[in-house]
Amino acid sequence: MVKPLAVGHWWQSKWGVVGLLWLVSFINYADRNAITAVMPMIRSDFQLDNAALGLLSSSFLWVYASAAMLVGVLGDRYSRKWVIIWGLVAWSFFTLVSPLASIFPLFLILRALTGLGEACYYPAGTALISDFHDDRTRGKALSIHQTAVFAGGALGTVGAAWIAGLWSWHDAFYLYGVLGIAYALLLARILPGNTSKRRERVVSLGRETPYALLKRIPAVWILCLVYFFANSVSNGLLIWAPTLFVDELHMSLTGASLFGAATLNLAGFIAVLCSGVIADWAVSRHRAARFSVLTIGLAAALVFTAAIAIAHSATTVAICLLCAGFFKGIFDGSIYSSMHDLVPPSSRATAVGLMTTLGFAGAGLCPLLIGIGADHIGLPLSLGLTALLDCAAVALLLLGRPWFRRAVDVTLQVEQQGKSVRHS
Repeated sequence: MVKPLAVGHWWQSKWGVVGLLWLVSFINYADRNAITAVMPMIRSDFQLDNAALGLLSSSFLWVYASAAMLVGVLGDRYSRKWVIIWGLVAWSFFTLVSPLASIFPLFLILRALTGLGEACYYPAGTALISDFHDDRTRGKALSIHQTAVFAGGALGTVGAAWIAGLWSWHDAFYLYGVLGIAYALLLARILPGNTSKRRERVVSLGRETPYALLKRIPAVWILCLVYFFANSVSNGLLIWAPTLFVDELHMSLTGASLFGAATLNLAGFIAVLCSGVIADWAVSRHRAARFSVLTIGLAAALVFTAAIAIAHSATTVAICLLCAGFFKGIFDGSIYSSMHDLVPPSSRATAVGLMTTLGFAGAGLCPLLIGIGADHIGLPLSLGLTALLDCAAVALLLLGRPWFRRAVDVTLQVEQQGKSVRHS
């Protein structure tokens, strides 16, 4: 085991932890989204149709979803730091070796295994941030951390397209894999561990396991279903938008990545910062206010998602993506802090793992369905129809408000009891 550095450095403060994990999330989404920039090249190299191309992304997300629940439990039971680091090593390794595959089935398997490593991060990473932040700064901390999703998605996509244009799409995967492994070695030395053995765990759970506790909180399952629908739409747009610009508007790979991926991610980057600040302010006045932020953001996003079906110019499509990305970013900036508001600290990694499992199961299905739809009704209409899934998510948020309020009140009582135990 690598010996950690001495205590007292800036990166061991509560905001330093956010900074270190921001870079992990950045690498996570850069690796994940690099493939979206080069999908036309991969389609040509392996001679695929759109359905097979959609399956490439879906297989990754299905493995990700299958693993997330297990690694969420590991993040509550063992060191969150080491769950994060080993996950980073695993997904970087599979990113590094996947271009070596000479046939599509092998490439599909290696890409799917990348999801196994990436699933380790968000349950443990967001829970580790909440270990260092209480409800006064939790929303801002997690929303700042969430900006890495959009920064990594945008720069990872554009960077992969640029590298592919200069050399080959294989080289982007080689570079991203090496950088991830190098950063994992650095984190082994400087990332602080979580306080998983804190005494408030006794107050939170007694002898009850995290999963047993979650089964008794209806609000958790409602929010998981909301994430299932909302994440399906956002991943479908993110994966297929660059291909839309290539196939329908005849852009280059770099141009399509800028209009299709960078637009979504830039808007989301700005929005998640706004969301965290607004939600923390609103929570100071009403404990369940984060769920209103989720509802407003998602309701606005679905309007612009639906408009993609009738947008015929590059500018119009880009505006639709910009607005859909911004309002979905309002949702994304508060989704993890909202889940953490529903459950005690000792169950947060498990809760996020459960939410990730359901959310990415839907996200894995949507790219495949869009690809199938594109072959029959066209890609623009296939993308626009995903707004129906956002409608379902908004309806669940409205219907679930009584359960959200009840769970938030219970969690606040548990956190207050935990603070009393620590100070006794």
